[in-house]
Amino acid sequence: MAALFETSFATPLFFSSNANNNNSATSKSPSHDLRFHHTHTHTHSHTPSSSSPSLQPQPEPDSDSTRDRRRAVRVAWEKLVRWSRSWRSKNKTDVLERTKKVVVLGGGSFGTAMAAHVANRKAELEVNMLVRDPQVCFSINERHCNCKYFPDHWLPDNVVATTDAKSALLNADYCLHAVPVQFSASFLESVADYVDPSLPFISLSKGLELNTLRMMAQIIPQALRNPRQPFVALSGPSFALELMNKLPTAMVVASKDKKLANKVQQLLASSHLRISTSSDVTGVEIAGALKNVLAIAAGIVEGMNLGNNSMAALVSQGCSEIRWLATKPTTITGLSGTGDIMLTCFVNLSRNRTVGVRLGLGEKLEDILSSMNQVAEGVSTAGAVIALAQKYNVKMPVLTAVARIIDNELTPKKAVFELMSLPQVEEV
Repeated sequence: MAALFETSFATPLFFSSNANNNNSATSKSPSHDLRFHHTHTHTHSHTPSSSSPSLQPQPEPDSDSTRDRRRAVRVAWEKLVRWSRSWRSKNKTDVLERTKKVVVLGGGSFGTAMAAHVANRKAELEVNMLVRDPQVCFSINERHCNCKYFPDHWLPDNVVATTDAKSALLNADYCLHAVPVQFSASFLESVADYVDPSLPFISLSKGLELNTLRMMAQIIPQALRNPRQPFVALSGPSFALELMNKLPTAMVVASKDKKLANKVQQLLASSHLRISTSSDVTGVEIAGALKNVLAIAAGIVEGMNLGNNSMAALVSQGCSEIRWLATKPTTITGLSGTGDIMLTCFVNLSRNRTVGVRLGLGEKLEDILSSMNQVAEGVSTAGAVIALAQKYNVKMPVLTAVARIIDNELTPKKAVFELMSLPQVEEV
């Protein structure tokens, strides 16, 4: 399956085959057309009646080969289940048992969903949410819900909110960082005095810092003035609402420290949340950041009603552009790459896709952003795309077009025309 995904991402659509190849591939000989029409007419004129036995679904005979096939499937499944049980028993740790307190920085939708998830892992676990909005703080503590993002979802009793950074961070075993990327540095600098140098930071934020191009793996230790601050990036296809509803979800944790990644995996994994591990921190963060920009592009295609062919072409090209920056092929074909891209580009719950749809419908960016109560990271990350492309000497036409639309230097209609007019080159 991974090979199939890698093949698809290795064929950028707007940098496709040359003009001569295109002409030869799309042209048809007269004899080919004749055979096609002849076959169609023949089939139409000799259609059997619906009562014909040959068209009725036939029950599969209970032959020896059928029984052998079913037995082979059953044995394969039983082996998988036994392997799963054996692996869990061998890799069982006491991480959750030893964890007493988890702090969540930020009171947004995803931070709230992860706070609820962790709190549900163990009733005795203290989960502190550091929020800046007193109204949200009051609603969490008094009504057990986040009135701003999840007014209809009950939060576990062991989730407590506070606006006091010192008390929130005191004696914490793990920290989930859910502050938007563009505000993370200034926020962390303001609380740095209360952060234990050995406190592991699990970043839920996706994006690149404008102007500096820094990722969270760089922002967190630099803002805390501690280059050795333990760091893990959490990414993958995950809408906060579905996490709150405990629907099956899979994500990945990436860290240079394999032992720390395994500990976070044990802390977060549950019956409805699968956690994989990775050592490709840069690839996971790049994919998580740029997929938001690609989602805006996908939304624009939807808003302009350009059709399914156009959507497939654009997303495929965008995947190739992200792949050129990813450090490992397995990252772009994994949860933080393919998984997150599909979810963000094709599902209406995506904030970034929504921005794109509204841009495609002709709305102004200022009006769109002022009407939203959550941050669409792709808008700010788009501004870093051109600098990123120059830094690594790669061409990123789709993501660059989004950046120019965001800067109001290009209309969506003009962007489509320019992209379709790019040279027809060899697939890479």
